Amino acid sequence: QVQLVESGGGLVQAGGSLRLSCAASGLTFSTRAMAWFRQAPGKEREFVAAISTGGGTTHYADSVKGRFTISRDNAKNTGYLQMNRLKPEDTGVYYCAARPWAVSSSQADFGSWGQGTQVTVSS
Repeated sequence: QVQLVESGGGLVQAGGSLRLSCAASGLTFSTRAMAWFRQAPGKEREFVAAISTGGGTTHYADSVKGRFTISRDNAKNTGYLQMNRLKPEDTGVYYCAARPWAVSSSQADFGSWGQGTQVTVSS
């Protein structure tokens, strides 16, 4: 059974940093592209960042470019999202997702999802 478990969320002041983790099990992690999405209160879920199976290709939403870094450790079956210079508008539930092979920024392409972790950035 495929399972993705996010951790690392919390409350942080604007300008601070957090690192989210996504631990995967029940799948061959190295054959899965990964992505992070987020959903702010009252808004639709949106793309944040994506990474290819080997980590050589990454994509970012314009709103997080230069502040967030997506990475992965296939030996540990874990993906990461390093978030720096956080802003109040980064507040939301962050979800990791996985799909076979091809990297994508479209939610519809992802069949495996975690339960989400809350990130709250205070001003």
